[in-house]
Amino acid sequence: MKAIEIAQPGGPDVLRLVDRPVPTAGAGEVLVRVEAAGVNRPDILQRLGQYPPPPGVSDLPGLEIAGTVAAVGPNVARWREGDNVCALVAGGGYAEYCVVPEPQALPLPRGFRPGEAAAIPETFFTVWTNLFDRGRLAEGETVLIHGGSSGIGTTAIQLARAFGATVFATAGSDAKCAACERLGARTINYRTADFVQVIRESTSNTGVDVILDIVGGDYLQRNIECLAMHGRLIQIGLLGSSRAEINLRPVMQKRLTITGSTLRTRSVAEKGVIARDLEARVWPLLASRQVAPVIDRTLPLSEAAEAHRLLESGEAIGKIVLVP
Repeated sequence: MKAIEIAQPGGPDVLRLVDRPVPTAGAGEVLVRVEAAGVNRPDILQRLGQYPPPPGVSDLPGLEIAGTVAAVGPNVARWREGDNVCALVAGGGYAEYCVVPEPQALPLPRGFRPGEAAAIPETFFTVWTNLFDRGRLAEGETVLIHGGSSGIGTTAIQLARAFGATVFATAGSDAKCAACERLGARTINYRTADFVQVIRESTSNTGVDVILDIVGGDYLQRNIECLAMHGRLIQIGLLGSSRAEINLRPVMQKRLTITGSTLRTRSVAEKGVIARDLEARVWPLLASRQVAPVIDRTLPLSEAAEAHRLLESGEAIGKIVLVP
């Protein structure tokens, strides 16, 4: 099969198209013929040598796919050859075939083709487990989403709106802000405005209930200033820095919760729970097109390096998808 491997840690040019043996589905796994694969920032970190795959996982990058079940391993109950699925994987998505643990596969949402469905798993799993499970975002609450035009951001805006929250989002250009506004967010261009001041003015100094942050670094103290009483900050990225110095007094005074998580190293069982929640709560929203992945563009698998360049440039709005 054709696949994209990382020759060595480095820039996008270390991604190379190679021939690899087709993997074999083991117990509790299915082999999927990949028709599309999503591109995500963890793929970039893996390429740089900063986010290695968990033990036993393929060294190939790629965390989400869509396609057709080509073979079924022992002890698989739900899936059969020929089923159309999309799936979250811990690696191996940049290839013509990929092995998927059974619980991490989901049927394509009604009306979705693989090229669109491949842009769902990584961001929807991430947003659901963080914004709703850990962040406990509820109807009537207010949320601030940093990086609103990213794949995570566009997903979070739509899901928060669909479940009855008021959404603020930061983005770095007028075009990106406009894209977030079309999804239902009140936007803040962080290059021209102080998001702390805007949140204070917009909420009558009350603050927001939940913040979903991909930046870290000096955003930490500013996020604390934006949170309302009993507010929750969920850290899911470190684009700014992994280190920060903060004043803990407002954390205590406002009884705040600061938490964070990663998804890739969680167990198959944990990811399966998220998948079943998504199927029950979010798949109907996808089928009705109340929410949908925002896709910036689709590129051939052989142009994975260009996809990484585009994602690193910050120019993309939404997701980038690769097709074999």
